Amino acid sequence: MFPAGAPGVALLMLRLSLAVAIFDTGAGCLKSPLSLLFCLALAVLSLLLCIGVLTPIVSVLACLFELASFFLFAHTDGRYIVLTSVDAAAIALLGPGALSLDARLFGRRVITFPAGGPAAKIP
Repeated sequence: MFPAGAPGVALLMLRLSLAVAIFDTGAGCLKSPLSLLFCLALAVLSLLLCIGVLTPIVSVLACLFELASFFLFAHTDGRYIVLTSVDAAAIALLGPGALSLDARLFGRRVITFPAGGPAAKIP
Protein backbone atom coordinates (compact mmCIF):
# COMPACT_ATOMS: atom_id res chain seq x y z
CA MET A 1 0.00 0.00 0.00
CA PHE A 2 1.03 3.57 -0.52
CA PRO A 3 0.54 5.70 2.60
CA ALA A 4 -1.12 9.06 2.00
CA GLY A 5 -1.42 12.18 4.16
CA ALA A 6 1.33 12.96 6.64
CA PRO A 7 3.11 9.57 6.24
CA GLY A 8 3.13 10.06 2.45
CA VAL A 9 4.64 13.52 2.82
CA ALA A 10 7.22 12.14 5.27
CA LEU A 11 8.20 9.44 2.77
CA LEU A 12 8.51 12.08 0.05
CA MET A 13 10.77 14.15 2.31
CA LEU A 14 12.87 11.07 3.10
CA ARG A 15 13.19 10.22 -0.61
CA LEU A 16 14.20 13.79 -1.50
CA SER A 17 16.76 14.06 1.31
CA LEU A 18 18.27 10.71 0.33
CA ALA A 19 18.43 11.79 -3.32
CA VAL A 20 20.31 14.96 -2.38
CA ALA A 21 22.67 13.03 -0.11
CA ILE A 22 23.40 10.47 -2.82
CA PHE A 23 24.02 13.16 -5.40
CA ASP A 24 26.33 14.93 -2.94
CA THR A 25 28.29 11.71 -2.46
CA GLY A 26 28.90 11.51 -6.21
CA ALA A 27 30.47 14.97 -6.26
CA GLY A 28 33.19 13.80 -3.89
CA CYS A 29 34.40 10.99 -6.12
CA LEU A 30 35.27 12.92 -9.27
CA LYS A 31 38.95 12.15 -8.92
CA SER A 32 39.04 8.59 -10.22
CA PRO A 33 38.92 7.22 -13.78
CA LEU A 34 35.50 5.60 -13.28
CA SER A 35 34.09 8.73 -11.73
CA LEU A 36 32.04 9.94 -14.70
CA LEU A 37 30.17 6.65 -14.99
CA PHE A 38 29.76 6.42 -11.23
CA CYS A 39 28.49 10.01 -10.94
CA LEU A 40 26.07 9.43 -13.82
CA ALA A 41 24.69 6.35 -12.07
CA LEU A 42 24.28 8.30 -8.83
CA ALA A 43 22.51 11.12 -10.69
CA VAL A 44 20.08 8.65 -12.29
CA LEU A 45 19.42 6.99 -8.92
CA SER A 46 18.80 10.40 -7.36
CA LEU A 47 16.36 11.36 -10.09
CA LEU A 48 14.47 8.07 -9.80
CA LEU A 49 14.24 8.51 -6.04
CA CYS A 50 12.90 12.05 -6.42
CA ILE A 51 10.04 10.99 -8.65
CA GLY A 52 9.52 7.64 -6.91
CA VAL A 53 10.00 5.10 -9.69
CA LEU A 54 10.65 1.48 -8.64
CA THR A 55 11.54 2.87 -5.24
CA PRO A 56 12.42 -0.34 -3.35
CA ILE A 57 14.78 -1.49 -6.10
CA VAL A 58 16.32 1.96 -6.56
CA SER A 59 16.79 2.29 -2.80
CA VAL A 60 18.67 -1.00 -2.59
CA LEU A 61 20.85 0.08 -5.53
CA ALA A 62 21.45 3.43 -3.84
CA CYS A 63 22.52 1.66 -0.67
CA LEU A 64 24.94 -0.51 -2.64
CA PHE A 65 26.34 2.48 -4.53
CA GLU A 66 26.85 4.38 -1.27
CA LEU A 67 28.76 1.48 0.24
CA ALA A 68 30.76 1.06 -2.96
CA SER A 69 31.68 4.73 -2.92
CA PHE A 70 32.92 4.33 0.63
CA PHE A 71 35.22 1.46 -0.29
CA LEU A 72 36.26 2.55 -3.79
CA PHE A 73 36.77 6.27 -3.29
CA ALA A 74 37.90 6.30 0.36
CA HIS A 75 35.61 8.94 1.78
CA THR A 76 36.93 10.48 4.94
CA ASP A 77 33.58 10.51 6.76
CA GLY A 78 32.17 7.01 6.97
CA ARG A 79 29.34 8.15 9.25
CA TYR A 80 27.76 10.02 6.33
CA ILE A 81 27.83 6.90 4.15
CA VAL A 82 26.38 4.76 6.94
CA LEU A 83 23.52 7.21 7.53
CA THR A 84 22.62 7.43 3.85
CA SER A 85 22.78 3.63 3.56
CA VAL A 86 20.43 3.27 6.52
CA ASP A 87 18.05 5.82 4.98
CA ALA A 88 18.10 3.91 1.69
CA ALA A 89 17.35 0.65 3.51
CA ALA A 90 14.46 2.33 5.36
CA ILE A 91 12.95 3.59 2.11
CA ALA A 92 13.35 0.15 0.56
CA LEU A 93 11.41 -1.37 3.45
CA LEU A 94 8.74 1.36 3.75
CA GLY A 95 8.04 1.93 0.07
CA PRO A 96 7.52 5.13 -1.89
CA GLY A 97 4.30 6.54 -0.44
CA ALA A 98 1.28 8.00 -2.23
CA LEU A 99 3.23 10.98 -3.60
CA SER A 100 5.25 8.95 -6.09
CA LEU A 101 5.08 7.70 -9.62
CA ASP A 102 4.92 4.15 -8.27
CA ALA A 103 1.57 4.97 -6.65
CA ARG A 104 0.26 6.27 -9.99
CA LEU A 105 1.60 3.31 -11.98
CA PHE A 106 0.65 0.47 -9.65
CA GLY A 107 -2.20 2.08 -7.68
CA ARG A 108 -3.61 1.06 -4.38
CA ARG A 109 -4.70 -2.54 -4.32
CA VAL A 110 -6.37 -4.49 -1.59
CA ILE A 111 -6.01 -8.25 -1.73
CA THR A 112 -8.98 -10.17 -0.39
CA PHE A 113 -8.95 -13.87 0.29
CA PRO A 114 -12.06 -15.99 -0.08
CA ALA A 115 -13.82 -17.08 3.10
CA GLY A 116 -12.18 -20.19 4.45
CA GLY A 117 -9.19 -19.82 2.12
CA PRO A 118 -6.36 -22.31 1.85
CA ALA A 119 -5.66 -22.23 5.58
CA ALA A 120 -9.13 -23.62 6.35
CA LYS A 121 -8.37 -26.85 4.44
CA ILE A 122 -5.40 -27.81 6.61
CA PRO A 123 -6.43 -30.59 9.02
